[in-house]
Amino acid sequence: MKIARLLKNKRQIFSFEFFPPKTDEGEKRLFETIENLKELGPSFVSVTYGAGGSTRDKTAGWVIRIKNELDIEAMAHLTCTGTSCENLKRILDKLQENGIENILALRGDKPQDTNSIAQMPQCYNHTNELIQYIHDNYDFCIGAAAFPEGHTESPSLEKDTYYLNMKSMAGAEFFITQLFFDNRLYFDLLDRASKIGINKPIIPGIMPITSADQVERFTSLCGATIPSDLRERLHEIRNDRRAVMELGIGYATKQCQDLLSKGAPGIHFYTLNRSSATRTILKNLKS
Repeated sequence: MKIARLLKNKRQIFSFEFFPPKTDEGEKRLFETIENLKELGPSFVSVTYGAGGSTRDKTAGWVIRIKNELDIEAMAHLTCTGTSCENLKRILDKLQENGIENILALRGDKPQDTNSIAQMPQCYNHTNELIQYIHDNYDFCIGAAAFPEGHTESPSLEKDTYYLNMKSMAGAEFFITQLFFDNRLYFDLLDRASKIGINKPIIPGIMPITSADQVERFTSLCGATIPSDLRERLHEIRNDRRAVMELGIGYATKQCQDLLSKGAPGIHFYTLNRSSATRTILKNLKS
């Protein structure tokens, strides 16, 4: 089912995001994790690309397998950085032929090496161009990314909201946010979007903290911030794995409860390919 329809039919939805495994053993663990989470009734799951679209074909294959073998609604990530028009069409055709109805359209990260950029095929430079192409040529439900703290390349939050509107006008039917730890940032994003006429659902993306080192690495890459009180608590217990896990689950549970009580359309969990933290949080929310 198309995610836009799920958002209309259900008061709140829950979804899980996974990243591509690098080995056969990792692939086996990925599907075991998805099986473990299936009983929680996710509205959909998604699988990201590797850097530079390096797992493009495998990602499409995993998404098709999730939907057709595990009977879970699946959303494929699709990036346009470093991708030829021919490859984009081939992947979209494959997804469509195998019953996939949902696409998360993204620009994708640019390589740091400028020489590599010059040598890469490039069909589109911006997400709104990719969205427009999919919208004009296929019948997918298209989602896109939103950034509560602004994209790292955006000069201001106002400009970032302008780019969000470009994606909306091109055909995006819903948005999923980058991870954040301060709910005020999410509600400020909703206010900015509403003021310029964006009326599409914006699903908050939540990453349960399971490792201090990992969350610091993730936030430094994506430009998200960790509130000072949370950072201090993490610093005090960073070498106690169980304590970090308990803090992460407790913090994410309260964060999700607050978001849902104030009208968020659901929660998209960045699972980091692990089931335990997400499972506990979702059970807390449903209890």
